[in-house]
Amino acid sequence: QVQLVESGGGLVQAGGSLRLSCAASGRTVSRYDMGWFRQAPGKEREFVAAISWSGGNTLYADSVKGRFTISRDNAMNLMYLKMNSLKPEDTAVYYCAAGRPARFANYAAYEYWGQGTQVTVSS
Repeated sequence: QVQLVESGGGLVQAGGSLRLSCAASGRTVSRYDMGWFRQAPGKEREFVAAISWSGGNTLYADSVKGRFTISRDNAMNLMYLKMNSLKPEDTAVYYCAAGRPARFANYAAYEYWGQGTQVTVSS
């Protein structure tokens, strides 16, 4: 079993930055690929970014490419999402996930989820 806890969300003005963290505990999370997803009110959960277990491969949604950076520290069981140039449309609850998905963007393939952290970007 893997437990995931997100932190770092908050209220920021458009153009600002935030860094989300995902702390993992339980089974060796370094064996899992990990990802960030988000869900805005009234919308489906959508893929944001993912990183392979080794950190060697990453994937980003087109909407965040060039603005967000995903990284992980397996020694510390942490994953991060650095978000720059934030836009109001980035407002959502952000979730971290861990698993062994065949496709990074397929949220249904992730086994473990955190409770989410709210990110609100004001215009």
